[in-house]
Order: sequence, then structure tokens, then C-alpha cells
Amino acid sequence: MLQTITAILIFAFPALVVVGGLRDATSFTIPNWISLALIALFLPAALIGGVTLPQMGVAALIGVFALFAAMGMFAMGWIGGGDAKLFAASALWLGFPGVVNFVLITGLAGGALALALLGLRSMWLRPIAERGPAWFSRLAKPGGDVPYGVAIAFGALAAFPDSLLGRVFPLGGLAG
Repeated sequence: MLQTITAILIFAFPALVVVGGLRDATSFTIPNWISLALIALFLPAALIGGVTLPQMGVAALIGVFALFAAMGMFAMGWIGGGDAKLFAASALWLGFPGVVNFVLITGLAGGALALALLGLRSMWLRPIAERGPAWFSRLAKPGGDVPYGVAIAFGALAAFPDSLLGRVFPLGGLAG
């Protein structure tokens, strides 16, 4: 039973950030329940994973700092509100030192995403994209938003193995 709960907690983080990224790509929104679920599941995951109280405190401070930084990016119009909440909730899970890789990889993924969208929105690819599903056509709209949740999800997944909880819960450890 404990192994089942541990497995659910391990896979909750990657599953929720992937759902957040996909929802952002298809609708330009990230529902609040995703970030709230990440925040709610952090404590049980940390307790089962044997994370110490000081480590949890540092992770909480990182999450709060990430929220304030993301709110600043939201205020400048760089990211959406859902992106800001997903960024902060992910930072909480990644703790230190995982948050360092998370920020770097998310920034690089965001740049790559912006370049890909510029290409998709070009006069050569836009007519092809407009024949696709409505969400894909919306991505190809010139001057449209950037679903930064995709970059956040990519950064979170890439940083997770080196994060506080990623080291506590190595994915290969479930086989034994």
C-alpha cells in the first residue's frame, strides 16, 4: 500500500506539469486546480520521502520567491497568471538545487518555443497550420500569445531528477 501511495506521489508532479503544459498549448489557460494540486501534494510527498523540515522550509521559501518573481513577470506582461502559478508550484517541488536547473532550462525552452512559434506564424507555415485543429490554428495566429506553460513543464521535467524530491524518489526505485 505504501509503495502505491509513493508511486502516486512520484508521478503526480510530472503528470500535473505535463497536463498544465498541454492545457496551456491547447487553450492558453492553466487551470488553478493544477497548481493547487501540486502545492497540496508537496507535503505528503516530502513527508513520505523523508525530506527534513529545514529542507521543506527552504523549498517553501523558494516557492514563495518564485511566485513573487513570476508575479513580476506577469505584471510586465511576459507570462500569464496560470504560468506564474505553475512556475511557483513547480519551484516548490524542485527545491534547492533543482530550482537552478529549472530556471535555466525553462528560460532556454521558452526561447526555443518563441522561435518555433515565430516559424509557425510565418507566411509559409501559417496557411498549413490554419488547416489543423482549432487550438493549433490559434497557436499560428500572428501576434498571439505564447503558451509559456509548455516551457515551464519542459523545465520542470528536465530538472526533476536533480531536485530534492527527484533524488528522494528516483523513478527506477519503484521497480524494487
